[in-house]
Amino acid sequence: MQYIDVFNGDADGICALIQLRRNEPRQSRLVTGIKRDINLLKQVEDGSDSQIIVLDISFEKNNDDVQRLLQQGAVIDYIDHHRIGDVISHANLTTDIDLSADMCTSLIVDKRLQGKYRAWAITAAFGDNLTDKAMQLGIESGFDQSQLTTLEALGTYINYNGYGANVDDLFFDPAQLYKKLVRYDSPFDFLQQDEDTFNTLALGYQQDMERAEQSPVIHQTDHSTVIQLPNEKWARRISGVFGNKLANRYPDKAHAILTNKTDGSYLVSVRAPLNRKFGADTLVSKFPTGGGRKAAAGINALPNSMLTTFIEAFEIQYSPS
Repeated sequence: MQYIDVFNGDADGICALIQLRRNEPRQSRLVTGIKRDINLLKQVEDGSDSQIIVLDISFEKNNDDVQRLLQQGAVIDYIDHHRIGDVISHANLTTDIDLSADMCTSLIVDKRLQGKYRAWAITAAFGDNLTDKAMQLGIESGFDQSQLTTLEALGTYINYNGYGANVDDLFFDPAQLYKKLVRYDSPFDFLQQDEDTFNTLALGYQQDMERAEQSPVIHQTDHSTVIQLPNEKWARRISGVFGNKLANRYPDKAHAILTNKTDGSYLVSVRAPLNRKFGADTLVSKFPTGGGRKAAAGINALPNSMLTTFIEAFEIQYSPS
């Protein structure tokens, strides 16, 4: 029997797997990548005699490979909070999918494990910009404000590390970052034992965010803003968490962060208003390579010829009804 852990390379995917593997340690093959690399099951060529955990990647985007692996004999446990598409029924497939706007994969795992590694789940919720949910759960769990501020920073930095056009853009390969973190029952133990990793992410985040704050606004109304970033490593790293920061700063506005790509297309991060957390997935699904969830979604390669169409659709999606 081979064990394969397939997980998104952001805070939610990493922290979900940390909880599962702290609870049930096992030697497994790790399949992950940058945050936007969500067709991860394509990397699993042979599902025979395999138990596969899938975390924080859209079932809709991986449906064909789920069916292929099941036909090969795999047993699959699929945990997620993104668009479903058509979920198939199979004796070897277990799904635990919650599309609620205030839910993430790590919180689903947290429910399974009855809060056994709650601090990791809260870290992931902060990373997914579920700030109110994370704060509420943290207070209910007995964490003080200083501890929650620390978890918020860590979740933000882990999430930040997942953004980029490829792993070379990142400070840490997500698989290697996971291996650094999974050693510890609690994020606080990690912070005591591995300050260098935390400080590397913190400094990179701060420097990249300062640059992002100076970037040009190319479209703005009372209810939406579009910002353009250059084709540089720092911009690719900061695009998603910059969108999260703007969403928190202006909770009644929608934001789209466009990052120039070498081929002339745009990497797009969309954040729905925090006070109206819906529609991002619907918007991006109208464009090739679009995907995500209700509150936050993206387009991997928006053609330059479709930029005006995107901005118009973005404006319509978030105009007051």
